[in-house]
Amino acid sequence: MSKADNIVETRSVSSETSSTNKNVTDVEVLEVDSLRQSSIEDVVFEREKNLDRGLKQRHIQMLSLVGVFGTGLFLSSGKTLYLTGNVGMLLSYLFIGILVGMNQLAIIEMSCLMPVTGSYIRHADHFVDSAYSFALGWIGVYQHILPSEISATAVVMGYWSDVNPAVWITVFMVIIILCNSWKIRFYGEIEFFFGCLKVLLISGLIIFSIVMDLGGVKNVDRIGFRYWKETPFKEYYTTGSLGAFLGWWKASSSVVYAFGGVNAISYYAGETQRPRHSIYTAGKRIFFRVFVLYLLTVFGLTLILSSKNKKIANTTGDSTGSPFVIAIKDAGVKGLPSVINAIVLSSAFSAANMGLVQTSRNLFALATKGQAPKFFLKTNRFGLPYWGVLISALFMPLAYMSASKSASTVFGWFQNLTSANLLVTWIAIDVNHIALQKALKAQGYTRDDLPYKMPFANIGAYVSLFFFIILLLTGGYTNFLNGNFDISSFFSAYFVIPLFAVLFFFWKFFKKTHIRRSEEVDLQTLFKDVDENPETLPPPNRGWRLIKYLWE
Repeated sequence: MSKADNIVETRSVSSETSSTNKNVTDVEVLEVDSLRQSSIEDVVFEREKNLDRGLKQRHIQMLSLVGVFGTGLFLSSGKTLYLTGNVGMLLSYLFIGILVGMNQLAIIEMSCLMPVTGSYIRHADHFVDSAYSFALGWIGVYQHILPSEISATAVVMGYWSDVNPAVWITVFMVIIILCNSWKIRFYGEIEFFFGCLKVLLISGLIIFSIVMDLGGVKNVDRIGFRYWKETPFKEYYTTGSLGAFLGWWKASSSVVYAFGGVNAISYYAGETQRPRHSIYTAGKRIFFRVFVLYLLTVFGLTLILSSKNKKIANTTGDSTGSPFVIAIKDAGVKGLPSVINAIVLSSAFSAANMGLVQTSRNLFALATKGQAPKFFLKTNRFGLPYWGVLISALFMPLAYMSASKSASTVFGWFQNLTSANLLVTWIAIDVNHIALQKALKAQGYTRDDLPYKMPFANIGAYVSLFFFIILLLTGGYTNFLNGNFDISSFFSAYFVIPLFAVLFFFWKFFKKTHIRRSEEVDLQTLFKDVDENPETLPPPNRGWRLIKYLWE
């Protein structure tokens, strides 16, 4: 029991035993309040001091880039195209992208007020309920501890080599563990390099798609919008408008996986220099860059590849099933498929690397609130929470499941599980922000009092929350159509819902937690930290403006 609690308990007993006892002075009351406030600040911010603030704004911008442009775009987008048609695919990415953008406005606004490692997990405890935070944190561990992207790196290598995938799994596991065994700055620099490389390669791919579409590739006539006119939408399960909508909705559910990783902007707040300014600056720019690059890439793909192409019907788990590789091979262009394979490999590697980092930080965030063993708070001389890294690494051998001939099936399971978990994460961000809005109103604050305010964040939280809930509940809707039930599909789409319920009620009954009323949410500590820890703005970057625009 803390000193503050002892004083409070003494005061309570004293007041109960004698109504005439006047020994508790104003000085003692002030001491209690001071100790309480100090205790709260220790819980909210003090733990962050164990971590190394080695990340800069440019790092967190690129971490978001490398996290988003992954295997969801380069490997599984072909099946999305096959399901919904050329126009339908672009609309699917536009629809999910807008929702994710609204969600990002909410997490940026919250993280600028409360910049802590684990972001939405810690926010859930502070603004909603400790049981809610507990459930989200352990679902996050479960989500990132699944080595889906390590599986992808291994099978992608199969494009160049006939060596057993287990060999490549071992190689990449060792490299990833080494990348996470030193300062966070080292990890940031590695991903910064991959981010710059990936942006250049993606830009080249966009340019090639436009050139090919306009007839600039030998032996390929001008395509124009031929495939858009040929199959703008495709029907699924039934005919007519309903069939076109069912195909589009199923495709939209799978697109969720493609946008995973964008919330990395605020996830490493406790390890970022000038976290409030860095998160705000990165957040207001990075999503639009991701959004534009994503839509241009998808737009280019819909121009050069028909959704009737049978080769894109199933995800193979390696780059031979990439719709970009299929389109380029069909055009007779040599060499470029290997370039795309390199993009896919770097994407999968970065995502796998990020999975290990986020698992360890999830465990750190849980441990700060006593929801995971305290040893996860221990850091080495580099400020690295090494126990979390070690535990995460122990689960990496699950990737050996993909060494069998069913690699594409395993990749599909991991993808569906991750999509459902991502939706739970985004729902949590919206719920946290709505709780913040209500707390501000109940305690006489306004959004103008926030250190940084994002436009439309208050409205966007409600809109994106509604659609994310619908997407989660209908993610496996095909299992309810006549004769379409598949146990693996149903499990991967809905397992996260009962898992969340079990974790939530377990902690609620075990700890007797309650949902925080708006009046009791501690905003005072957060605003006090903003006032007492002003951030000096960095000097503007000079030179190489065209290149630096990627992260400025």
